[in-house]
Amino acid sequence: MFGVQLALAITMTLVDSYRRRGKKPKPFPTKRPREIAIGDGTVTTYTFGEDLYADMLEAVRGARKRILLETYIWKGDEVGERFKSALVEAARRGVDVYVIYDAFANLVVSPRFKQFPPEIKVLRYPVYGAGLQFWNLRRYGRDHRKILVVDDETGFVGGYNIGSAYATEWRDTHVRITGPGVWDLTRTFADFWNLHRRKRFRSSERPLLLDAASVWEPRIRFHRNNPRLWMFPIRSMYLEAIDRATHNIWMTSAYFIPDQDFVDALAGAARRGVDVRILVPHKSNHVVADWISRGYFSQLLEAGVRVLRFRDAMVHAKTATIDGSWSTVGTANIDRLSLQGNYEINVEVIDEAFAEVLEEIFLSDQGHSWELREDEWAARSAHRKFTEFVLAPLRPLL
Repeated sequence: MFGVQLALAITMTLVDSYRRRGKKPKPFPTKRPREIAIGDGTVTTYTFGEDLYADMLEAVRGARKRILLETYIWKGDEVGERFKSALVEAARRGVDVYVIYDAFANLVVSPRFKQFPPEIKVLRYPVYGAGLQFWNLRRYGRDHRKILVVDDETGFVGGYNIGSAYATEWRDTHVRITGPGVWDLTRTFADFWNLHRRKRFRSSERPLLLDAASVWEPRIRFHRNNPRLWMFPIRSMYLEAIDRATHNIWMTSAYFIPDQDFVDALAGAARRGVDVRILVPHKSNHVVADWISRGYFSQLLEAGVRVLRFRDAMVHAKTATIDGSWSTVGTANIDRLSLQGNYEINVEVIDEAFAEVLEEIFLSDQGHSWELREDEWAARSAHRKFTEFVLAPLRPLL
């Protein structure tokens, strides 16, 4: 059975890659960056890569003391080179520059691009980090976070990786944070650096020590998944917010492969009258994940959940807003790898003005989506149902 699943997954991936060859995504609606004041700081929302990268690079070029950059994918293309050059320039003018990237996610990136001058402190999160402890599941999570902190004053976090395609061809969501909330991003980076800085065969990186105390901003909270410590609060955050919902739950997820408890929570909310909408890609960059995701649509549609599929481009955002006051933006998808496997970070914001911004973004994306109807889904062809059935056992792996 596993051989059939594997063969089917490989065949689907190869066919999808062939069909996509030479094709470019079509334009999609975006919103201009919008800044909201929250307490003693601000939160600015980005929905277009070029806008985000411009402000990230401006922050890097204006850095005076320290830059912390952590990313999952960092392409060695034009955009990637711009970021690397800006970091090198900052380091050579005396700024402390720390970089973390995931080696597995960047296997196809040129080794030459991943060479940095000695002025930059680099932690390459290994492809295989378990060593001889191959049985230890705590050591298998990928570093899926995307964080930039400059001078402990400005922080960026969200779904955007670094690369030219993400600048114009993918619909994603990121936020810039100023004020007390930035400290939590600094601490997140430092904790990861200090946990993984030791190397087996080379000299270890020096620890990143923090010399300031944090100031709490009660309306902005960060939730960090840490598989080494077996901590996965992002899933709990979602389930608690869904359970409290009374009016609406509008959620966007690039890869939607929830566990049954998550499906039951969404279906239960819809049955008690909550307006539940799930927005996913019509076709993502991982065709197998798309097919596995579809196995949940019947349960959701029967409960009254509206399923929206973003067309013509990849939507990579990981966001949700509930009841006009609760919102989250981050790096975690609604799948097992993100919620119970990888290093992730989501910011939770309790603020009506920020929720209004995310609702406007969601409605804009909804206008560029096809809604899946229950009768349409029930009438899908037999071979599609068979494919979903064969791939269903792979859900716990993704």
